[in-house]
Formats: sequence, structure tokens, C-alpha cells
Amino acid sequence: MDYFPTVVAVLFGSIFGSFLNVLVYRLPREESVVTPGSHCPHCHKPIAPYDNIPVISWLMLKGRCRRCRKAISAGYPSVEATMGLLAGAIFWRWPEQWIWATGVTLACGALVALSLIDWDTTEIPDELSLGLLGMGLALSCVNPYFADASWPVALWWSFRGALVGLAMSWAIAALGEFILKKEALGFGDVKLLAAVGAWSGATGAFDCLMLGSFAGSIYGVYLIQTGKAERSDPIAFGPFLAAGAIFNFFKILPMGWPLL
Repeated sequence: MDYFPTVVAVLFGSIFGSFLNVLVYRLPREESVVTPGSHCPHCHKPIAPYDNIPVISWLMLKGRCRRCRKAISAGYPSVEATMGLLAGAIFWRWPEQWIWATGVTLACGALVALSLIDWDTTEIPDELSLGLLGMGLALSCVNPYFADASWPVALWWSFRGALVGLAMSWAIAALGEFILKKEALGFGDVKLLAAVGAWSGATGAFDCLMLGSFAGSIYGVYLIQTGKAERSDPIAFGPFLAAGAIFNFFKILPMGWPLL
């Protein structure tokens, strides 16, 4: 196997992760993600290009701003490293389908970004969830999960997956609100699961919901058992759905076999 595309993907993925850090900070604040350029969150001085190399610059500067010497969160290089590894893994998983792999890398970036935003604000920006939905439909013609179908059929399968994801999550949200008398699933989560269905079909939407619910339940039990939350406290569900969606890009499990 030629490892060169994977290595290149790691490098560019980490650079993409640097942009995601900007996106995560500015999008909820309705600020431009283009201007101004990267700057220190403490002294607001511009960051020089040689101090903006993903992961490496943070390590070289020992996690501090070169000018004001105040600490820079380790979250920044963590996102860069995570995105670099994800991009490399995606191109390793789909070595012969670079258009699809590129699209999936962008989708994973959006999923990482919306996870961090949801974790901080309990809201998922429409720009990311609806953008993912549109990308999933647009790339249905090169989607390897729909490889046995002609382009019109692949587009239909993608659209059907979005409908199934929307219907399942909407039903859960409505039923949960009826029984619990409170919001059980946010509308941002509903749109996110519709987007997942557009990328991985109806089976993938079902798998994502099951994986996300399982992981979210474990986290919820942990919070309750450690006294960090009450049963009535809401938790961000987007990160767990996003984790399930990223898993789908590597493997579709047979959990949703009735929807095949």
C-alpha cells in the first residue's frame, strides 16, 4: 500500500484542524471565520505564521503565547492532532476514492466542530448540520455505500436515509417530550441525524442513533453516579451522535438490518 496519501492527509488534516479551532470559537459568537486572522485570546496580538504550525508551534512555545506568555489551552493542538489522525485514517480506509475521502474528511471536521460547540453551548449551528446534509446528498454519486446503484438511485438512497434519520429522531423527540414533559432531543440533533442518513443511508442513521444513545447513556450514568449531574439535567447529545457518524465512515454495522 502507498502510504504517501495518508501522510499528506495527516498534514493537511492538522491544518484543517487549526481552522476548526477558529470556527468553534467564532461561529457561536456570529463572528467572521476569515477576518481578523488568528490572534492570542489573551493579548489579542496576531499570531505569526511560524507560531501557527499545527501542534508543533504549541509544543515549541510550551503552550504559551510568544508575546504575553499567558497559557494557551491544550484544546487547540488536541483538535489539530485529532483532525490530522482522522484525515489519515480516512484516506487509509478509502485509498482509491480520494473524492469521497476528501468529502468525508470535511464532514468529520464539521462533526468535530459541532460537537465542541454543542458541548459548550448545547446548540448545533444550522450552518454545520444543514451543510452536512447538503454535502451528503451531493456526494451520493461517489458514495461507496451506494456503489451498486446508478446515480439517481444513489441519490434516492441518500435522500431516503436523511428522511429516516429525520423521522426517527423526530419521533423520539416528540415521544420523549410527551412522556417526560420536557425536551428529550433537541431540534439540532434531529437535523444532525438527518444529515447522517444522507451520508450513510437509513441503516447508518439507525446505527448512529443506537451508538450515540449507548455512549450518551454511559456518560449520563457516570455523571449521576459521581454527583456531577441530576437525572433532570440535560446533556449535549450532539457529540455522541457525531461519534456514531464518524464510526459509520469506517464501518456500517448490521444493527439496522431491517432498513437495508
